[in-house]
Amino acid sequence: MHWFLLIIAGLFEVGFATCLGKAKTSVGWPMYGWYVGFLISLSISMILLVKATQTLPMGTAYAVWTGIGALGTVLVGIFVFKEPASFWRVFFLLTLIASIIGLKAVSH
Repeated sequence: MHWFLLIIAGLFEVGFATCLGKAKTSVGWPMYGWYVGFLISLSISMILLVKATQTLPMGTAYAVWTGIGALGTVLVGIFVFKEPASFWRVFFLLTLIASIIGLKAVSH
């Protein structure tokens, strides 16, 4: 159950990073809506991370949470914000995925 909470926390990390990116390109009231989304996503992400670390090792949980957030944020950058998807970016994303899976495999 705590691994599931950690994955959801990582997805909310992607959400708060995405909200920041959208707020940067918005003006007026929509910008404030993105900032509210950022605060909500940040709060949910942190609460779930704290809950997950009650049973999972802190270092592993933090690394997986950060990895999910980084992976998701780069993918949002590529697909939503039209950032480049070069060979090396994709290569290192794949190594990040392998590292996340490896950490889960060796954690108790």
